[in-house]
Amino acid sequence: MTTLEFADVSVRYGHGAGAHLAVRDIDLTVASGRVHGLVGESGSGKSTLAATAVGLVRPATGAIRLDGADIVGGSAAARRARRRVQLVFQDPYAALDPRMPVGASIAEATRATGRRWSRSERSRRVGELLAMVHIGPDRAGDLPSAFSGGQRQRITIARALAAEPDVIIADEITSALDVSVQGVVLNLLRELQAELALTILFISHNLAVVRYVCDTVSVMRDGRIVESGATESVLSAPRDPYTRELLAAIPVLGEPFDGGTTR
Repeated sequence: MTTLEFADVSVRYGHGAGAHLAVRDIDLTVASGRVHGLVGESGSGKSTLAATAVGLVRPATGAIRLDGADIVGGSAAARRARRRVQLVFQDPYAALDPRMPVGASIAEATRATGRRWSRSERSRRVGELLAMVHIGPDRAGDLPSAFSGGQRQRITIARALAAEPDVIIADEITSALDVSVQGVVLNLLRELQAELALTILFISHNLAVVRYVCDTVSVMRDGRIVESGATESVLSAPRDPYTRELLAAIPVLGEPFDGGTTR
């Protein structure tokens, strides 16, 4: 089990007068073996923070640590530590190479473990990972086009697990899916977290989903965290006006969108 820590992290895009500070002075700890939600409207900096944790974006200031070890930068030690953090992307249709069988995509990710695998060992491991996400191992040779969106997202989760991570960052992993299959993916994530004792940073704009999945939550606005705490406490009795605005924006069955009363 592993703790992921962001310490005074800022991320800047561009240079000079046109530079944009997308993430500002973020202090955030994802406790070992817990699911921490990160919520906020589009453009608040959530996905930028996720990309920074896996090395896709370099922070302008601050540090990101895994159990106290720095995972930012190009040193061999940082790269090894960073492999223990895996990102599951929002769009399952874009996340998989359409020309590569899904088993090959998962097998490719096993290289991040740093171990040497024989062909039979890798094939067996791919089968185990597919079974873990409730996909038949006999479908390893199928292309992504043979699967539904929900199945593809489960396959991308299997690919992330192939690297044997300690931390999973799930970036809006249900937002591109039909409501009817969102629950399947969320239940799978909860199941895997309990079974594998994973530490998870769960990014979403859907507060109902965060309430269902997360132990703790941080609310992000304009690149800053405005509120953090136990999920039920934050969502039941928010202190920050922005959190209250997010909660007020959730549609309620039987009520008009303008907040008036039904007739």
